[in-house]
Amino acid sequence: MVDEAKIEKAIRMLLEGMGEDPEREGLVDTPCRVARMYAETLAGMDEKAGDHLSRCFSHESEDMVLERDICFFSTCEHHLMPFFGRAHVAYLPNGKVAGLSKLARTVEVFARRLQMQERMTGQIADALMKELDCRGAMVMLEAEHTCMTMRGVKKPGSSTVTVAKRGAFESSPELENRFYAMLGRK
Repeated sequence: MVDEAKIEKAIRMLLEGMGEDPEREGLVDTPCRVARMYAETLAGMDEKAGDHLSRCFSHESEDMVLERDICFFSTCEHHLMPFFGRAHVAYLPNGKVAGLSKLARTVEVFARRLQMQERMTGQIADALMKELDCRGAMVMLEAEHTCMTMRGVKKPGSSTVTVAKRGAFESSPELENRFYAMLGRK
């Protein structure tokens, strides 16, 4: 649970540490705005993927389900800076399918917390396996990290790609290739 009062106090101290006057007209409401922003962007810390993935429908097909180009925004736990991009989420049903919006909501659960892209990719795949009891899951995230594009090495436009494979995707190059083909990649 985000403690907005503590965040406000910390932001006031941060502004003072930068040599700013927190009572200056343009900054007087900044601590409150930043606290509300963190409460919104870190709302996934109090959510569970199972809350969304529990809404399923019976379906006998074993064909791959892929939701691609799910936009997400997250916060790097190392620098508290945003990273953002697209998630591609696939699974192999095992007698049931999730509502399509539930895949996007699952991405949001893990994106809306302090995060590492590598961990988030695996968390989404693991949640699909656990909550849907599916035969396999594959997740790919493509993201730009402002901690790398705005500071440090300063390489705007670069992206980081992470992949997690579970179940049947781990042992079947054909399934993996079909996943990439459905994304328009070879």
